[in-house]
Amino acid sequence: MEFLQTYFNLLIVGCCVVVGYVWTTLTNPEDKSRRFIPLVMAVLGIALACIDSGGVSVEIMLSGAVSGLASTGCYEALDLVLMVHPLNL
Repeated sequence: MEFLQTYFNLLIVGCCVVVGYVWTTLTNPEDKSRRFIPLVMAVLGIALACIDSGGVSVEIMLSGAVSGLASTGCYEALDLVLMVHPLNL
């Protein structure tokens, strides 16, 4: 796991969490496009990592993919916490 920690980029994770949240909010729970969210987040993470670094390499692409997929896990963890302890707004 320590190997993957060097490839996390919090800026990319944050951007992908926002895009994933908007996607899940605007689509119906039965919508079949939701199954592609992890794939799209990985590709978006790769694109953002290449833009952020100003170049393309395997290491940069791995960093973007790991960060994009980590955003999916962060969203699911936050969703689970909010279901267990909902905010009373």
